[in-house]
Amino acid sequence: MKDSLGTSQPFPSLKSLTSKLGGMFCHCGSPNKYKRLDAKLEKKMIELKRSSSGKTNFKSMNSIIMRFPQFKEELKHIRGVFEQYDEDGNGNIDMEELKKCLQKLQLNLKEEEVEDLFHSCDIDQSEGIQFNEFIVLLCLIYLLVEHSSSPLRTSKIGSSELEATFDTIVKAFLFLDKNGAGKLNKKDVIKALNEDSRRERSPAHITTSRFKEMDWDSNGKVSFREFLFSLINWIGIDADEEIPLKGS
Repeated sequence: MKDSLGTSQPFPSLKSLTSKLGGMFCHCGSPNKYKRLDAKLEKKMIELKRSSSGKTNFKSMNSIIMRFPQFKEELKHIRGVFEQYDEDGNGNIDMEELKKCLQKLQLNLKEEEVEDLFHSCDIDQSEGIQFNEFIVLLCLIYLLVEHSSSPLRTSKIGSSELEATFDTIVKAFLFLDKNGAGKLNKKDVIKALNEDSRRERSPAHITTSRFKEMDWDSNGKVSFREFLFSLINWIGIDADEEIPLKGS
């Protein structure tokens, strides 16, 4: 493996993730739920791209990769939050536990919206949100859900530090979304992968495989949700250790 994303070998975690989960987004029982939520995300990304006026902290794909250790450390802090809402300690948050989580966060969602969040993050269809899926769920809540107005609340998800991390991840996505379409296309992603090494361009089959690793439903576009799941697996957030079950 020459470097993290641009050259000879695919990330082992990405390769295994792709073979295990590839296509699952379009083969699940309720694809319309994904479409509703992803449409909201696309609209949100377009709005954020316009409001950013092209300003970004990222200059290349390598500048994103350099932030992976920081992302990993900051996102690992969510484990305590996950365990708090995993009331039965089985390593998964089921639908009822999610509803209690949303209530504690003072978020008032319709039943349909709760189901959209749950099924959009339950990518393995286990009827339970695992830790890496919970990270995505919190980020989607942060981006899409309005919370109850209260002068005592300074954070939508209970952590201004975590929200700052999500903001940085969003900026990484917006950097790759060159045309502000709210989704990533193959041309822009391949350009970003090659721009760090103009003298030694990555082989076409390597850059194409990188894009496929993100484009799980094979529609030629990468939504923010797909990007976020891929990013979490790139940085190995769930690879170090299993969450200990309560009482074990």
